[in-house]
Amino acid sequence: MASGGGLIIAAPASGSGKTVVTLAILRALARAGVRVHSFKVGPDYIDPAFHAAATGRPCFNLDPWAMRPATIAHLLDRLGGDAELILGEGVMGLFDGASDGTGSTADLAAMTGWPVVLVVDVRGQAASAAALLRGFASHRADVAVAGVIFNRVGGEAHADTLRRAVAPLGLPVLGCLPRAEQLRLPERHLGLVQAGERADMPAFLEAAADIAEQCLDLEQLRALARVVRAQGGLETIGGLAGLPPLGQRIAVARDIAFAFAYPSLLEQWRDAGAELSFFSPLADEAPSAGADAVYLPGGYPELHAGRLAANDRFLGALRAAAGRGTTIFGECGGYMVLGAGLTDADGACHAMTALLPLQTSFAQPRLHLGYRRARLAAGCALGARGGAFRGHEFHYAVVEDEGPGEPLFLCDDARGRALGANGRRVGTILGSFLHLIDREDETNTR
Repeated sequence: MASGGGLIIAAPASGSGKTVVTLAILRALARAGVRVHSFKVGPDYIDPAFHAAATGRPCFNLDPWAMRPATIAHLLDRLGGDAELILGEGVMGLFDGASDGTGSTADLAAMTGWPVVLVVDVRGQAASAAALLRGFASHRADVAVAGVIFNRVGGEAHADTLRRAVAPLGLPVLGCLPRAEQLRLPERHLGLVQAGERADMPAFLEAAADIAEQCLDLEQLRALARVVRAQGGLETIGGLAGLPPLGQRIAVARDIAFAFAYPSLLEQWRDAGAELSFFSPLADEAPSAGADAVYLPGGYPELHAGRLAANDRFLGALRAAAGRGTTIFGECGGYMVLGAGLTDADGACHAMTALLPLQTSFAQPRLHLGYRRARLAAGCALGARGGAFRGHEFHYAVVEDEGPGEPLFLCDDARGRALGANGRRVGTILGSFLHLIDREDETNTR
């Protein structure tokens, strides 16, 4: 289990500012010399890159719905290492999770025993915040709300009212953060604009850390951390053996159009003995000629479709690899690039690799969102027929044509309702809209 003490930054609702608050704390502690490691609760693949920019260390996802207890225990060990503090950022509101009511930040807090610090957006309220905090602190006996950070505070008088209102609860107020427009993070259709796309990211993080040092009691926050406890089946059992490596030498697409690869997945493949190399489709780079597998993770190919369509070296190398029988696996954005064409938001159609019979469009986007339970429709590089996985789907693509070929997965939603086929498989070419997180077995079957 993890050796460093941990705690979780959560909020009553999405949009409360917990990501910026977490980043401010992480950067302030890291530049003060604290060995701080971080994690993100749930399936989000954008926020972890911000964490990594703040700490200089990889950020893992911990997902109590999609991951087996053994996987979470393994990642906790990795997070511990030489860490003096493990700081996590929650997902949505503290008690929000999958549609079946499980997988929330609160569930992870209960599993680990880590206390929760709530970030409360107090625009439009003052003393009423005390009632909200009383409810959150008492809602679950197995979840310890250990402190609060008030965000978007209007001034000293506002802060004083908040502190006096909360005093009878005995809940430490770790600080009051002002309304700071310069700390707003721009967003787009899948979440925040990626950290790798922001040239001003170092300056942003330093400014956030400055405000954290001025307005938060970081020593008191660190004192709230607790060592993880094994609870609720969190003990490591057997090997990790989650998602099998696609091959022994895997070429991974990596740039701002293909950035949604979970760091834990790549580490797991390395642990299993696979050699990883990286290439940039946007830079018209080809995957390593010696690779026996190619992984195209999700990202934003729809924002760069014209550029990708003009990159003959990249497209030709993928087609040549397919001709050699190389396994090629695309997830979400990667799946779209394996198709014949991608229509962008302006209605322009761009030719892709045509390795799968798929045509997608963003001309009239439609949201697809939720956890998925997936079973392999046939044997392939991911495992035998019927092999079960858990993952997440989040995109706005519309499938205009998904032609002949076997489906890759048969899917249910988190409640077990059948959703039908997802993805396609043609020979060694595999793809779907799912972001796979872990395999499913009796330890995470509900």
